[in-house]
Amino acid sequence: MPPWRVLLHNDDANDMDHVVASLQMIASHNRLQAEVCMMEAHRHGVSLITVTHREHAELLEERFRSRKLVVTIEPESSPAG
Repeated sequence: MPPWRVLLHNDDANDMDHVVASLQMIASHNRLQAEVCMMEAHRHGVSLITVTHREHAELLEERFRSRKLVVTIEPESSPAG
């Protein structure tokens, strides 16, 4: 199955602890991984959460959105690249 990226986008609605806890709960990141991911999104606007197959990426996107986080998915390799 082709790989898909799950991307976390920075937002002004969620506090950092909520984002870190969500990354730990949904993506199974350890505390350090979750903090690094959250800070990258905070500083650069977007951060890679994981790369997985499309069905799992869609599930993760839905679970993050249920916690009010801004997450998108996209194919790992784009045709324009």
